Amino acid sequence: MEPTEYMGTPPPPRQTNQSLDVVILAAGLGTRMKSARAKVLHALDGSPLIAYVCRAARALTPEQIYVVVGHQAAEVEKAVRNEVEDLAQFVTQSEQRGTGDAVMAARGQLEGEDSLVLILSGDVPMIRSETLQNFVTHHRSSGAACSILSVRLENPTGYGRIVRDDQEQFVKIIEQKDATPEERKVKEINSGIYCFDARKLFSALTRVTPSNNQGEFYLTDTPEVLLADGETVNIYVHADAREVSGINTRAELAEFENLMRRGTIRRLMVETGVTFIDPSHAYISAEAKLGRDCIIYPGVSIEGNSVVGENCEIRSGTRITNSRLGDNVVVKDHSVIVDSIIESKCTVGPFAHLRMNSVLEESSAVGNFVEMKKSRLGRGSKSMHLTYLGDATIGERTNIGAGTITCNYDGKNKHETIVEDEVKIGSDTMLVAPVRVGKGSVTAAGSVVTKDVPPETLVAGVPAVIKKKLKNSDES
Repeated sequence: MEPTEYMGTPPPPRQTNQSLDVVILAAGLGTRMKSARAKVLHALDGSPLIAYVCRAARALTPEQIYVVVGHQAAEVEKAVRNEVEDLAQFVTQSEQRGTGDAVMAARGQLEGEDSLVLILSGDVPMIRSETLQNFVTHHRSSGAACSILSVRLENPTGYGRIVRDDQEQFVKIIEQKDATPEERKVKEINSGIYCFDARKLFSALTRVTPSNNQGEFYLTDTPEVLLADGETVNIYVHADAREVSGINTRAELAEFENLMRRGTIRRLMVETGVTFIDPSHAYISAEAKLGRDCIIYPGVSIEGNSVVGENCEIRSGTRITNSRLGDNVVVKDHSVIVDSIIESKCTVGPFAHLRMNSVLEESSAVGNFVEMKKSRLGRGSKSMHLTYLGDATIGERTNIGAGTITCNYDGKNKHETIVEDEVKIGSDTMLVAPVRVGKGSVTAAGSVVTKDVPPETLVAGVPAVIKKKLKNSDES
């Protein structure tokens, strides 16, 4: 949503050529999360909170993104690099002494720059790049030394309040813990999003003192210092409080997860044409793509950047993660598909498990309690019952009998099994890799295949031996 109002007394609008730098505050642990994990690393819809802030910042095409790190710095840096590696620089706040101290950690990089500094918090995942762009554009045209993005809340408890004078001009920001009873009645709160002239920011910050109940250096004191210098401070009031809200507790994290999930499911129903039997009991990642006329049953989880084609049916209890499904695929109850590809017209499950880049080619099928790991099942082939296919390549129109196992591990290394086209693997066959079963061959039930099987051959026994040729071989 657009801001509802813009308040302040700036000089006539002007445009500046100052470059834009972004500072993201991500040093804190987040004690209210009751976790040993840094708050910005907690996941929302499968991504760390800070990832969303990085994506929004990147969309502004800044010169640099400075991330202030402290707790679990190495992990935070890794999460940031996954999003903005080419733009990221890291500065360390070794001791967490408030937001002002955090910004001062970047003083050496920014103090002498003729730039605008946009300051964001790493725990505000819903912030949109469009909102930030509008905020920065308005700041550029205002001539202000500082702009503050605010929102109004019916229940502002816990937030810093924007204090105005009788003419509705900015006076100061006061934190909840330091506010008087009268100031606590104010409903306009500081979002923690600011835009500063870099030189003026650090000039003011050097004069901020920890004169508060917490003994911290507050960034929120900087606008008041600038006012005392005769500078202009503007308040930019935004209409959507949820968009600029930080996540501080597990309960809030769950609320945001639910909010994002509901929005994703509604979009898929309204814009794409996906049917959800029970929308309140399905989880779909915002990154996932689903085709029209898909039917999603209760208890389905589609995670990461999964893609599901058109007219697919995903039954209850199924989990699909970072996988791609073609059109007209049926996934039956309680199946797990991870990092795999299911081509069109395939059937999976129930209780099947596909992982580690497994591939089902068109019109193939796996059934009850079949596990595939790093394997390919050819076009029109089937493996319907109680089977493990690991490091295997199965040809076309081949049938894998119940209880078949590819014995792919010799205690030190993994080995490949190759089963060619139009093969029939009997029930309870053990395929001891490395091994190849030639085209058109058959293994009898209970066979332990330790050597390559020639084409058009029946083998049986423990170990399996050739019993007969099924057709004249090419050599005859």
